[in-house]
Amino acid sequence: MEIPVDSKSSPASPKLLRRVAKQQVVSSPLLSSPENNKRRLQVPTFIVCLIGLNIWCAFLFVHSFHLCISSHKVDLYCISLSTGKNLKLSTAINPAVPGAAAGGEPEQKWLVQEKLTDLEQAPKGLESAHEYMKILSESPEVDRTQESAELANRIEAPGMDRNQEPVAMVVREESNRMEEQWGIVAGRGRNCDGRGVYVYDLPSKFNRDLVAMCGDLLPWADLCKYFANEALGERAEALGPRWYGSHQYFLEPIFHNRIQNHPCRVHDRDAARLFYVPFYGGLDVVRWHFRNVSTEVKDALGVELIRWLEEQPSWRRNSGSDHIFVLGKISWDFRRYDDGHWGSNFLLLDQMQKSFKFMIERQPWEPNDVGVPHPTHFHPHDDADITAWQLRLSGSRRRNLVGFAGAAREETEASIRSALIQQCIAAAPECHFLNCNRGGCMKPEAVVGVFMESEFCLQPPGDSPTRKSVFDSLVAGCIPVIFNPFTAYYQYPWHLPEDHQRWSVFIDEEEVRQGKVDVVERLRRVPAEEREEMRRYIVHQIMPGLLYGDPTARFERFRDAFDIVVDNMMEKLVSESAGE
Repeated sequence: MEIPVDSKSSPASPKLLRRVAKQQVVSSPLLSSPENNKRRLQVPTFIVCLIGLNIWCAFLFVHSFHLCISSHKVDLYCISLSTGKNLKLSTAINPAVPGAAAGGEPEQKWLVQEKLTDLEQAPKGLESAHEYMKILSESPEVDRTQESAELANRIEAPGMDRNQEPVAMVVREESNRMEEQWGIVAGRGRNCDGRGVYVYDLPSKFNRDLVAMCGDLLPWADLCKYFANEALGERAEALGPRWYGSHQYFLEPIFHNRIQNHPCRVHDRDAARLFYVPFYGGLDVVRWHFRNVSTEVKDALGVELIRWLEEQPSWRRNSGSDHIFVLGKISWDFRRYDDGHWGSNFLLLDQMQKSFKFMIERQPWEPNDVGVPHPTHFHPHDDADITAWQLRLSGSRRRNLVGFAGAAREETEASIRSALIQQCIAAAPECHFLNCNRGGCMKPEAVVGVFMESEFCLQPPGDSPTRKSVFDSLVAGCIPVIFNPFTAYYQYPWHLPEDHQRWSVFIDEEEVRQGKVDVVERLRRVPAEEREEMRRYIVHQIMPGLLYGDPTARFERFRDAFDIVVDNMMEKLVSESAGE
């Protein structure tokens, strides 16, 4: 279903985030001529002054510095200094990106203010990537090229060429950027006092029985393989150990399996602050979509659930305002207006108005609807998995300027897909088109491979304004090209930054429809350095918050999409309770 959109609308952009830490590196040749060999360890006066200036600036602005001097006579020598063991930073947590925009208030004022620690205060003991990164930053004089290469090899991707610049240089550059990210979220911890999470044990007809119908949910397809590995799907071995063939509509069981292992889960309702209702409403909608049944049949299970909840004292206490539902389909599938035939009326029920609904596509003007990312194919287990993938993306080579994975929508007159496909094919090989009409998008490695090889990925609206492909491209480090602001900008305030110019390119779909723009030519004019900066911002600031970890995932330095939902909801409830 398409939404009327003002083609001239464009969301406002806040001020850019300021860095919370800086590292300054100075490199200068020292005296090295034969007649000055006896003085080769003496430092010229201007170098001494420069060192003093760096120390003074470090104390004045960031209270720490990192200074390196090298020459062919003197091995790389670095000095690091901090004014205190525990450098404290105070920042507002923005739902989309850690840290509020400088000079502005976050859109959700109830979000928590945290005291954050530097990298040294991050939890210890984690193996692999992030532990290696910390050691690397503490010992810059050690040559770790071999270890870096092994780490970059941890997750493979199709079509990638790793014979590039020395891996150690890439790792060192990205480690500095990691410290900025980790400095924001490190030491966050999780205090469960007064923050219990209760998971209802619903009658099986509301979830488990729907899973058991996997072979009959759709008339023409067996969906049972997507419930393998606790609903992550079958393993996508070609991409790596944490990659799966996840279905775009299976967020409900994925979220349910994860929250059952939440460290703050309680089994006493009186000890709970937040209540999760594991109703697989999306699967219920799917099973009736293409069957000739009455609207009463389509609405029956949702109505029955409400009756069940109304019998629970924990629901009646606050009329469901401290309850959350996670639904794996779009908002319009649960809001059937004017006696239409499509979908159910679940979200139109009076009893559902106070609770919070998390969906892959929200209705932006509904205050308790929150858009959350579609499940992608990458489900990390810990920080090391995320770090390894970030390093893999940092070392990848983009062979194509533009990539597009999709199919035409010839039956939809307003669709711009056919025009984009024609432009892409005409611009080959600079533009790579993967035709999903021929089953080319059924394998995760095919889609991820195109996105990893492309600088920009075209993301026109699908059957509705949003697309799972937007998140697949962001996870692959490909800059999304958005044609309708409802595709991403107005959908995911907790997971995507409001300053969309930092991570995407917007081209008005009406310009494409009228043939006024050559999309490939427009993207060709984006400077290479701007593309690189956008990709770094995507990979290191946005991407971790778009992922759903596996059911037993634990993250210390990152927050995935699941953590953002639960943490932000908990802060909202705690704040409201404190204000009473």
